[in-house]
Amino acid sequence: MTRIWLLAIVCVAAAPLLRGDDTARTPVLVELFTSEGCSSCPPADDLLSRLARTQPVAGAQVIPLGLHVDYWDALGWKDPLSSGDATRRQQNYAASLGNADVYTPQMVVDGRDAFVGSDERLARDAIQRAAARPHARLAVRAVPDGSAISIALDVTALPPDAAKEGVDAFAAIVEDGITTIVKRGENGGRTLHHDAGVRRLLTLSRKNDAAFAASAIRLADGWTPSRLAVVAFLAGRKTRHIWGVASTPLAAR
Repeated sequence: MTRIWLLAIVCVAAAPLLRGDDTARTPVLVELFTSEGCSSCPPADDLLSRLARTQPVAGAQVIPLGLHVDYWDALGWKDPLSSGDATRRQQNYAASLGNADVYTPQMVVDGRDAFVGSDERLARDAIQRAAARPHARLAVRAVPDGSAISIALDVTALPPDAAKEGVDAFAAIVEDGITTIVKRGENGGRTLHHDAGVRRLLTLSRKNDAAFAASAIRLADGWTPSRLAVVAFLAGRKTRHIWGVASTPLAAR
């Protein structure tokens, strides 16, 4: 585990669709805060990919997000997937979960459990706990619009605690099968592989209590459309707990 202390801390491979034998599984959001500049991160990246590929926890459908933070970028290697949005999201979790600092690799399961991102035992245990909790039912659609997409999210069966707290809706455009040859930094000379790499993280606009949307989201050059997916999720406004998550591959549109 590698820690970087910040002077100030304030206060999304696409997951496979549900198979026929997975209809009883509860979708669980597994977020990994990572960086190509961190030598401790590749094992955690591999674990995130493996959890999504093998779906090892009974009753849970793992939906992954690989969020690449940008606070490593000045330390030898600028991660092409890094973003300030990922860093801010991790900082917000540090506040809501009562953590004193941020570090990589860090895994957060359903906005409730945070731990070192390469610890498979803790990951499985947290996913199992998350799958036992009530979740809303989400249906997400990604509609092509030339070189852009529009996202629509419909929500049903919102748990009472989520309705009481209030929720916001977010979406991530993620890409599977990303490969980077790292030339400098702690991973210099290595070829790294990423699944569920977050290309864009955005807030969805509320249409009503059961529908959210975003339009004209441009797909950037260098993204591979056949490997893209949209992950949409609901988060509690105060707790940041995840109250529902769903994904859809763009290739299926």
